[in-house]
Amino acid sequence: MRKLLVCLLALAVVSSISAFAQDTSAGMGKSDKTEASAPLKSLKGTIKADGEKYSFVSDKDKKSWEVQNPEALKGHEGHHVELKAHVYADKNQIHVMEVKMLKGDSM
Repeated sequence: MRKLLVCLLALAVVSSISAFAQDTSAGMGKSDKTEASAPLKSLKGTIKADGEKYSFVSDKDKKSWEVQNPEALKGHEGHHVELKAHVYADKNQIHVMEVKMLKGDSM
């Protein structure tokens, strides 16, 4: 009888853990889902600042992107940089994850 109770308890614990593990998307916020849907890309270009609004002009096609998180680019105004950013092409925006100054470029 005692073994049966221990087995039932173990079964209940295992099934609750597996049910919790399957529901991983329920805890994700809206920003996590949208960030996951936007690809992370490396871009090279120049940072432009207009007051508190920052934009990034890509070297490749001279396209201007609005920066969602301008605080990540403070101090890089006018510099030639390489970014790792989530690209939202439909909104013409990027969310900067990493900034790296390119050597030999001082504007």
